[in-house]
Amino acid sequence: MLSERQGADLTPLLAEKRVLLCVGCGGVGKTTTCAALGLAAARSGKRVLCLTIDPARRLAESLGLERFKTEAQRIDAEVFAAADIDVEGSLTVMMLDTKGTFDSLVTALAATPEKRQRVLDNPLYQYISSSLAGTQEYMAMEKLYSVKDDPSYDLILLDTPPTSHALDFLDAPERLASAIDSAAVRWLLQATARTGKFSLNLLARTAASVLRGLGRITGGGFLDQVAGFLAEMNELFGSWKSRTEEVASALRRPDVAYVLVTSPDPLSIREVLFFANRLREQGMQPDAYVINRVHAPISDIPDAHAVVQAAHRHGLEMSGSLAERVIEAMKQEARLGELDRLHLIAIEEAFDEGLASPPVVRVPDFPLDIHDVRRLIWVANTLAPATVP
Repeated sequence: MLSERQGADLTPLLAEKRVLLCVGCGGVGKTTTCAALGLAAARSGKRVLCLTIDPARRLAESLGLERFKTEAQRIDAEVFAAADIDVEGSLTVMMLDTKGTFDSLVTALAATPEKRQRVLDNPLYQYISSSLAGTQEYMAMEKLYSVKDDPSYDLILLDTPPTSHALDFLDAPERLASAIDSAAVRWLLQATARTGKFSLNLLARTAASVLRGLGRITGGGFLDQVAGFLAEMNELFGSWKSRTEEVASALRRPDVAYVLVTSPDPLSIREVLFFANRLREQGMQPDAYVINRVHAPISDIPDAHAVVQAAHRHGLEMSGSLAERVIEAMKQEARLGELDRLHLIAIEEAFDEGLASPPVVRVPDFPLDIHDVRRLIWVANTLAPATVP
């Protein structure tokens, strides 16, 4: 049962797994969870790499960085020392670069430098490599695939792209390959098979008419660019399809763990449970749930006199009106705590539907924003307290 797993933490995952993927919808604290797990693992002696998408600037500043970059940045040990945190390992961060990763993939798959350059220079490719639906999700997986066996790191964490639909993440490799191998693309390739330019005579009359009209609007040069791009990508496609299958297979390795992150909000819970079901459909299991910003239930709220007396015992002056405001804040917190409790009770059976019983860690709604290392360690201590030296 959920209540029986509250004392569990994620220390075993940090010790036993090679790759951890933090998954959840936007706004649930996924990036903070990923960073906190990385800090916890580094504290235990691991060499950690955290890959993230568009992290908050204040998170970078909290780690002593002006901003995250697309190349690896190792956090200076002085940052941890200044916060009185003993880190025996190392923490390296990297921001994912969708287009740069796509360019690297084309470079790896192209048969010759000339073919590679023709693809990279094509204006249509330059647009697709950063804007095609599913590209960001797939390139996150591609980057993970490229570094998963890097001996420089003991543990790799991926802060997955926030998606409006859980299927976007799991199905990105197959969907991107299908887009390139679609019937429409094969139809257009019939017109470019020999010359690399459109030959409208090879197409049906209606299709040729459509393309002639498009050519008058966009100019013939645009159609030639499309033709060149499709011809080059068709040549790459065999290798690319094999690569996407390898990437998809890597998501199912036994040393890969899925940490599903949510908040007590019903919509966020529904999204993460849907993703959990999708994992099960593909023969995998969620390895842990993290529920962020949980309000603690308050069962005993003191009266104004008790609040004033408590303040005096700590050397604080407090008026009766201020005590009433404190009590009102406590009542509001109690209401939020009760609401969270009801939401979490409602999903208890859903968490227990799987054959396995993954740990469920509740991270409290801390009184201050998590925007520096001193506060990030609060989350790390909650997620993996056993890593404390």
